[in-house]
Amino acid sequence: MEKFITLFSTAVPLDLENIDTDQIIPARFLKLTTKSDFGKNLFRDWRYNSNGKINKNFILNNKNYSGKILITGKNFGCGSSREHAAWAIKDYGFKVVISNFFADIFKQNALNNGLLTIELKKTFLNLILKKLYLNNNLIFEINIENQYVKIENNKESFKIDDYKKKCFINGYDDIEFLLSFKKKIKFFEKKNFYN
Repeated sequence: MEKFITLFSTAVPLDLENIDTDQIIPARFLKLTTKSDFGKNLFRDWRYNSNGKINKNFILNNKNYSGKILITGKNFGCGSSREHAAWAIKDYGFKVVISNFFADIFKQNALNNGLLTIELKKTFLNLILKKLYLNNNLIFEINIENQYVKIENNKESFKIDDYKKKCFINGYDDIEFLLSFKKKIKFFEKKNFYN
């Protein structure tokens, strides 16, 4: 995984609640066996009309908004437990999803795949959405080490599991985290079993 300590980026507002994993990546696109190429079908049924033409009214098709942060409504990632939803969001180019509540399985899938999920209080979420609609070039600062989101003079802390925080900061997935203890394990084995 890529190391992630601080991110400065613009953001894309998707101010909808209860976005389920089938809306994030429809089931008909789950046939791939690798984590790549899912991004092109992210929110497929919203990004394109039934005739296959681009839906100009959908936010991801609005050239005024871009960035590595997706800001969305409550209960993001509900529905089926498909890990492909996190893959699609990350493959599209997002590094962070901000909401005020995530479905548990989606949240774990996202964190396990290097996609940071940040839960913020509804009042702060409303504030940043309001500012983002007024200024689409608004720069967000996200700091995992000190656990905060900052825009302009507004700053809000967020929680992250200590283990996942360590993984993001060091660029570890679960296997790489275990391998980081390889020297200590060998030393322990040598000291306790080979004397």
